[in-house]
Amino acid sequence: MADPATYRPAPGTIPVEPGVYRFLDADGRVLYVGKAKNLRARLSNYFQDTAGLHPRTRQMVLSASRVTWTVVRTEVEALQLEYTWIKRFNPRFNVMYRDDKSYPMLAVSIGEEYPRLFLYRGPRRKGVRYFGPYSKAWAIRETLDLLTRVFPARTCSAGVFNRQRQLDRPCLLGYIDKCAAPCVGRVSAAEHREIVDGFVSFMAGRTGPVVRELEAEMAAAAEELDFERAARLRDDLAAVHQVMEKQAVVLPDGTDADLIAFATDELEAAVQIFHVRAGRIHGQRGWAVEKSGDAETGALAEGEADPALPRLIADFLIQFYGDAADHARVDGDGATGGVTAVPREILVQAMPADAAGVRDYLAGLRGSAVDLRVPRRGDKRELMATVARNAEEALTQHKLRRTGDLTARSQALEGIRDALGMAEAPLRIECTDISHIQGTDVVASLVVFEDGLPRKSDYRRYRIREAAGEGRSDDVGSIAEVTRRRFRRHVEDRRAVPEEDDAAFADEAPEVVEETTGARRFAYPPQLFIVDGGAPQVAAAQAVLDELGVDDVTLVGLAKRLEEIWVPGEEDPVILPRNSEAMFLMQRIRDEAHRFAIGYHRQRRSARMRASVLDDVPGLGPKRRAELVKHFGSVKRLRAADVAEIQAAPGIGPALAAAVHAALHPAAGAGPDK
Repeated sequence: MADPATYRPAPGTIPVEPGVYRFLDADGRVLYVGKAKNLRARLSNYFQDTAGLHPRTRQMVLSASRVTWTVVRTEVEALQLEYTWIKRFNPRFNVMYRDDKSYPMLAVSIGEEYPRLFLYRGPRRKGVRYFGPYSKAWAIRETLDLLTRVFPARTCSAGVFNRQRQLDRPCLLGYIDKCAAPCVGRVSAAEHREIVDGFVSFMAGRTGPVVRELEAEMAAAAEELDFERAARLRDDLAAVHQVMEKQAVVLPDGTDADLIAFATDELEAAVQIFHVRAGRIHGQRGWAVEKSGDAETGALAEGEADPALPRLIADFLIQFYGDAADHARVDGDGATGGVTAVPREILVQAMPADAAGVRDYLAGLRGSAVDLRVPRRGDKRELMATVARNAEEALTQHKLRRTGDLTARSQALEGIRDALGMAEAPLRIECTDISHIQGTDVVASLVVFEDGLPRKSDYRRYRIREAAGEGRSDDVGSIAEVTRRRFRRHVEDRRAVPEEDDAAFADEAPEVVEETTGARRFAYPPQLFIVDGGAPQVAAAQAVLDELGVDDVTLVGLAKRLEEIWVPGEEDPVILPRNSEAMFLMQRIRDEAHRFAIGYHRQRRSARMRASVLDDVPGLGPKRRAELVKHFGSVKRLRAADVAEIQAAPGIGPALAAAVHAALHPAAGAGPDK
């Protein structure tokens, strides 16, 4: 822990202009990013008596070793640069309203010739339109099941689509009229696109035309005494109403707005956002976060307004709608009507700090004016009260869950510290594991746990040299190689000049926009490094650490057979109680490393086996080979195809098709001369 007085800037050296500042630790990691109208006034708050600081702020200034700043011209530029740096550096002490990538979304691949409707999790991609996120995957499946009655668009994967096209018959959904079967030409690409456009329009909130059209068609069928078709249209209309009923009408004037409310205590905050489109609630999301120390608060009396609330609201608006703009650029169509678009009206519980600057920032993202205000009366105020109640309930539930989680994790980390005789509890733990089959395709994993939780953004995978080409398993040598590669990077980065990082941002203020992100640093060491294995593996890893001069990392090995913990230089292992929280956490970390290594090994082996049969075909490079296998869906289906079918694949000519067929059928391609 550093004394803030040791790195406090000299009096009068901090400018009084607006700008963005960063606190960094001894390893050069950015711990906190903030902005200020007056840098000198804001930064002076951090260098007062630490006893009077917010607990989170106190921890941050004690963990930092220096502070830097960048002067900008306006408050809007400060907001833009703050958002850019928070996204780039992922500071530990900033309030982070993270988009959970596991949220399921309903996706439409509008960039394909025959767009597909499907459930999707993960980062957004160009050429795909997204709706959601939904809280449960079954909600998406239920929505698709209901709406494909009315909009029979394709929902199958590329492999299934190509297979049915080759078989010239539709799948089950085509037979039951829940797919228009473009794979067999039942509808043209243009007609299928029209179906998908109707689905997208309906999901974007334009439900009225669909309902009116179905009602008119049903009435016309009944007049023509086509009761079978009228009954089918009645069922389609019921399905549409069933989907619409899940989105309750809350504002009768067809308002498009987002409503945002917080519930806070001394250390944490919960935020809820309701997305209202055309008067209906399209989505609801929530986060629970630790409060930053940028706005200090003491204990709050019941009913007292939290003075940190304006800062929390400002941070949320910048991060959430900054992410929304990024998503819209990826979607390519502005996500009109989607719940992540920047709406014309944003209703908040209290006006944010620097409200004028935040309003200008949001207007820049939207491209037109944004009405940012607190509702004072009527339906909107009542709905805001509902959002606030949801935030209070979310904070209560989060505290109940977190109490149990924190207690168990604290017990585990304290138990590991006591068992290994460490000075402090290991807040960062790394573990490596080796995976191979009889010495082939040897790979290793490195997983990272911080505060007892996995930090997947810091996971690493390694390809291991296969025992110097001897084709045999050498777990001890593999452990040594992984340890050397992981800590050599740490040693090299430690020798780098720390001031270079500041110089890289010296000219960023005028333009604000960051064009390059670069790789995130992975140089600071763990308190505890676990290798999967016993005394030989631990000895090999310790020899590497001694060679590199790394002496601030505790090294242990965890043997699978009896769950023994081996410490370098000790003849007998450490035995933790089988039912202790410490043993459970050690097992969980080791099992996560094993899972990650096995997954990478299977991926490498599958890729090698899939491509090896076609490696020696002249004129078939890696890209064309991958496209060929993708066209048929698998090597097995490719092997079953004749020369004419192979030639029908994109980019494959007669000579290349014959060469591929010969490679897949060596006996048949040998010819009578051989």
